[in-house]
Amino acid sequence: MALALPVCWQRLWRGSGRWVVGLMSGTSLDGVDAALVYLEGSGRELQLSLKAFVHHPFSDALRALLLRNSAPETSSVRELALLNVRLAQLYAEAVEAVLARAGRARDTLDLVGMHGQTVYHIPEAAPCAGTSVTATLQIGDPSVLANLLGVPVVGDFRQADMALGGQGAPLVPYFDYVYFTHPTETRGLLNIGGIANLTILPANAAPEQVYAFDTGPGNMLIDALAQQHFGRPYDPDGRYAARGRIDENLLAELLYDPYFLKPPPKSTGREYFGAAFLTAFLEKANAMGLTDPHDQLATLTALTAASVYQAYARYVRTHHPFDVLIVSGGGVHNRTLMALLERYFSPIPVRSVADYGLDPDAKEACCFAVLAHELLNGVPTNLPGVTGARRATLLGKLCLPA
Repeated sequence: MALALPVCWQRLWRGSGRWVVGLMSGTSLDGVDAALVYLEGSGRELQLSLKAFVHHPFSDALRALLLRNSAPETSSVRELALLNVRLAQLYAEAVEAVLARAGRARDTLDLVGMHGQTVYHIPEAAPCAGTSVTATLQIGDPSVLANLLGVPVVGDFRQADMALGGQGAPLVPYFDYVYFTHPTETRGLLNIGGIANLTILPANAAPEQVYAFDTGPGNMLIDALAQQHFGRPYDPDGRYAARGRIDENLLAELLYDPYFLKPPPKSTGREYFGAAFLTAFLEKANAMGLTDPHDQLATLTALTAASVYQAYARYVRTHHPFDVLIVSGGGVHNRTLMALLERYFSPIPVRSVADYGLDPDAKEACCFAVLAHELLNGVPTNLPGVTGARRATLLGKLCLPA
């Protein structure tokens, strides 16, 4: 005798739309973003309505624990196992918070899409027990979250793409494709989180025409230096950098880093642009007489903006010159960084996604709501032109509660 499916399972495949919470905790390690959206349709016909957004901050203790376990020399298998569950608990709290802000009950929620917290990303093949593999690890278990909430959860989005030879990142370009593709404009979509990634959307693009890559550091190095010099987790409005002077000689040297010179597809993270990179930067700066904290922060802020423009000039401009650059992520609030992007990209206009009806802080969380929704629609959401995978595939693992 066949068993009746639970109501929450039945709703996944019935009706014309879904209520979905998207969750994102990025390399900036500042907390969890939760976006409640109502979604209908699929692909370029997808309709998204953002109903509520919250940022659920990490405690200092949790942030320190995540930082320690994102570095091979200090990570602990025991702590990673504990964090895998603790993060799922925090994600559940974030879901409850965004539902409360929207005034909606949990039993009206159809689905949750969660990125998880990346602790290590190995996009280039590395030796392992007699062969070479690529790998990535996002913690915050989706099955734990599904059972805490009593709501189906889709997580672990990167693995399927990597199984097909892709880098598993970036993942936001599918969202950029469905939300921002324009019939006549060629658009650049720049997301500045801990890492900066750039999506190229040719006018009226088909999915196979979209490409994207991580340009390098976003806020990660800026935040780390602001913490070190000023005891602040980030540079508010870019005010500390605004008081400094960019050392153009040091900036030019930094832009010869091998990552910037490597052609796409490519992706990166804290493994590359983390503590070791910052230490090397400070050693170079001090050796060159650049000792003022404001000058150092100004130069690192310029590195983020200049590396984005250099990537555009080297790998994009010849084939797809931009009509506009649209910026999202925490970096959009850094006025010094935005002014530098405007200077480098002039006369191309630089705009916030807020000008297109989307909260710049909510974009990545909305993306993972969309990716979860599309998995249930049976729609592949990796873009091989972006990640380098051999073919398109479904992304994510569906975890169902009892």
